[in-house]
Amino acid sequence: MTTTKPIPACLKALGKRELPKEIEVGGRRFAWNRTFKDDFFAVTAVYEEKGERVLLKVNRQASFFGFPLRWVGRFLANREAFAFERLRETDGIPMLIEKWSDTGIVREFVPGHPLAKGERVSDDFHGRLRKLIDQIHACRMAYVDLEKCENVLVGDDGKPYLFDFQIAWHLPRAWGGELWPMRRLRQFLQDGDLYHLSKLLRRTRPDLMSPEELAASYRKPWYVRFHRFVTWPFTWVRRKILDRIDPKRKGSERGRVSDEKFIGVP
Repeated sequence: MTTTKPIPACLKALGKRELPKEIEVGGRRFAWNRTFKDDFFAVTAVYEEKGERVLLKVNRQASFFGFPLRWVGRFLANREAFAFERLRETDGIPMLIEKWSDTGIVREFVPGHPLAKGERVSDDFHGRLRKLIDQIHACRMAYVDLEKCENVLVGDDGKPYLFDFQIAWHLPRAWGGELWPMRRLRQFLQDGDLYHLSKLLRRTRPDLMSPEELAASYRKPWYVRFHRFVTWPFTWVRRKILDRIDPKRKGSERGRVSDEKFIGVP
């Protein structure tokens, strides 16, 4: 399925340039297989070699109306690589294979599909997901991106996977991450993760919730309401502008190129 008009080059991470047809990973040549998403901040594609697949994510390189933004791509790639490395031993987090160029990462391919609203996952799925979030929190991080069901990958093995750390929160101790204001902010974001976990449970397996838990899942904490109050005007304006210049796919999200459902794409 294709969009009705081409996505403007200024809204693509690489501008007018395309991803390479081949990449070298660990001394092996992997050929381009499919591009899944190409939006303002990143382009994500799968590469394959003798049946083995890896996922390449290249963050912003192109300028935007003359303003250089490659530094944004470097920043996003470095912080995401740091998150994957910090969580390397965590079951449910794809393994980082290596950095690519200065704005990209190559990570493990995990076959599966995005969690869908109303999907009946296994009885232990949400328990595993809660354990995964607890492990992320134990590393002094917050995931921050659990508001939508599709941000969780249901692996072909039935287990939950988290794959997108573009907006995850982690501030190193050397940068003041353990000072009281930053620790308090991290706690708010971690509490937000737990609130959104309860929403995901309600949207997929409400039968596993007690009446009290179900009622609590509808009560937004004040910090979640405050965040929405602050960001909503900017989000509304951004969406209106993008709706005029960037085609939005039905039943999918902006920038998605392929409708395949077997891989989590950040």
